[in-house]
Amino acid sequence: MPHQRFTDLFKQLGLPCDEAAIAVFLKQHRPLSCSVRLEDAPFWTPGQSSFLQEQLANDADWAVLTDQLSLALR
Repeated sequence: MPHQRFTDLFKQLGLPCDEAAIAVFLKQHRPLSCSVRLEDAPFWTPGQSSFLQEQLANDADWAVLTDQLSLALR
């Protein structure tokens, strides 16, 4: 399990990170088509997209939470 929490991932992405804001974000952006990779979703800034891509490609510390975010958006 990662040491970080879901709220930490949102903070890292520069997004509001309280539980209510996360719930609103998920509601606004779901469902994300299974044919769209998380990092390619149209709602990310280039920097956010790059961060997500790097984390998944390198199986970095944030990768587990990034996978959880992907599932939450599907």
